[in-house]
Amino acid sequence: MKVVSGILLFLLIVAGGGLDTARAQQNSRPNIVLIFSDDQGVNDVGCYGSEIPTPNIDRIAQQGVRFTSWYSASSICTPSRYGLLTGRNPVRSRDQLLSALMFLSDAKRGLRDDEQTIAEVLHDECGYTTALIGKWHLGHGQSDFLPTNHGFNIFKGHTGGCIDYFTMTYGIQHDWYEGATHVPKNGYATELITDEAVEFLKSKQNVQKPFFLYLPYNAPHFGKGWNPSKNETVNIMQAQAKDLQRVDFIKDKIRREFAAMVVSLDDGVGKVTQALDDLGLAENTLLIFLTDHGGDPVYGGSNKPLRGDKATLFEGGLKVPCVIRFPGRIKTGVTSSAVTSSLDLFPTFASLGGADVDKQQLDGQDLTSHLLRNKPVPSRELFWQTGQHAELNRGTWTALRHDNHKYLRLPDGNEYLFDLAADPNEQENLADSKPERLRGMQVRAAEVAAGYADGGQR
Repeated sequence: MKVVSGILLFLLIVAGGGLDTARAQQNSRPNIVLIFSDDQGVNDVGCYGSEIPTPNIDRIAQQGVRFTSWYSASSICTPSRYGLLTGRNPVRSRDQLLSALMFLSDAKRGLRDDEQTIAEVLHDECGYTTALIGKWHLGHGQSDFLPTNHGFNIFKGHTGGCIDYFTMTYGIQHDWYEGATHVPKNGYATELITDEAVEFLKSKQNVQKPFFLYLPYNAPHFGKGWNPSKNETVNIMQAQAKDLQRVDFIKDKIRREFAAMVVSLDDGVGKVTQALDDLGLAENTLLIFLTDHGGDPVYGGSNKPLRGDKATLFEGGLKVPCVIRFPGRIKTGVTSSAVTSSLDLFPTFASLGGADVDKQQLDGQDLTSHLLRNKPVPSRELFWQTGQHAELNRGTWTALRHDNHKYLRLPDGNEYLFDLAADPNEQENLADSKPERLRGMQVRAAEVAAGYADGGQR
């Protein structure tokens, strides 16, 4: 019997479920639903202070726990997904997936066969049905990169970093799959993803086998349209008129379009949550809403009051909204300030599913005891590095957080040192006033980067 199973048994008994109920539940591994939004910052979710209404996401927080120091594995789409699904720092990736894979020019890079995902662990070792509905962005140029070759029984969605919300194409190139096959689709991408997710849940209501549903929405990321006069793709905000009317109190045009895409996303979260409740699946389902990294103000996102945005390693690029519910097992209305990471979900899901994984090969921490028993998360170190990307005019960033101090090196060579306990919004650079601390973190950051690159451990 796994330690986790014992914890769940104890909690069920204490909660008044009775010994018979506890015995019935102790062998029932939880379903897992992971909702992952795209380019949505801390000021883009209502319960984190946004003016954009997100009542359904907020309700998950009310019914569970809201994290205030949750960090993405990267501030860029592709590496953030790599870290989420593998539990390993993106610096370790075989193809150095440290920048966004570009649909028209990165056909030979992606997630490799020997890079294990949590879907593979849950499917192969724990007997889960695994489904990905939505955005992949971990390889698209060859069939080996498709999610169906990385642990997912079911894949319905797109492989590129963005998509036309109405035609399901990247510009004019088809990019909507069912399994390994391109399928023409029309509608509105956010709603299609939601409808497919609800249908999947309906198919599981009377099935004893547990499931892992990974639901990475493309919203509220901009859409990828086509400019026929220039014969090229174009980034375009693609909000529906009915959603724009709901946020007409927002005066800035781009922010209003972004907000309209957010409220559509929130509707989807509500439908998925309601389906879990109506189908009797909620009590044994761990439900997570999480964003992939900070927002991009150019396209309406906001990370205020944090400094920095998407693709930077200031807090605004890395610190993201995360809310989790697990009825009867996680206390309701809880706020956690523990330093947590998307890297932590792999070991956490593996523990809950009963898998025996080598945690020495992972870079995250198992959050099971923190979630179920409110145990503190140990002091930790987090490291990030983004890659150079000439096409997007991005350079290499490096950052290291150790306890409450954070070291940051920008592409131009400028360095920063912050005390996040005293200065969470990174307004005071301590690099000159604390040279010894700066030097120590410079050395440590170099050691960690070298260790990852060599395949070593921290």
